[in-house]
Amino acid sequence: MTGVPAVFLDRDGVLIEDTGYPHLEEHLRLVPGADAAVRRLNALGFLCVIVTNQSGVARGLFTEAQMKAFNALIVRKLAAKGAIIGAVYACPYHSEGRVEAYIHPDHPDRKPNPGMILRAIQDHQIDPARSFLIGDQPSDLEAARRAGVPGFRFDGGDLDDFVKELLGH
Repeated sequence: MTGVPAVFLDRDGVLIEDTGYPHLEEHLRLVPGADAAVRRLNALGFLCVIVTNQSGVARGLFTEAQMKAFNALIVRKLAAKGAIIGAVYACPYHSEGRVEAYIHPDHPDRKPNPGMILRAIQDHQIDPARSFLIGDQPSDLEAARRAGVPGFRFDGGDLDDFVKELLGH
């Protein structure tokens, strides 16, 4: 039995505008086409999974609880538009953090390490051969490479247009 296909989506700069450590409701601005892109991927049978580095927790800019609440808000906002996110993986660790519990020299989940992707593959019986990642940073693409899935760089604009082009529609 083969697993499900998935699209791993970076959060800041791909699904939402990167406003610099967004963590409050007023910071939440979906990228143009984000809901349409996720709906399109859902309709094609892809599990959509957010994989996001959130060093703001380690840096003491917001708490892990605030990070989780903000991620849940993103999932709810997209769901309200018919766009379903199947799972969220977030890495609050950073080597230069201020909050002791989140300081780690090279956490396996922190992109470019593939930990979040590999865990999602395991947790959700994902077929890496039928999956891919969309990110906006070299670290996103490197994490995908290390996890054995293709990675594609989104440089802004309309996410649905990018996804349509990627899928050859």
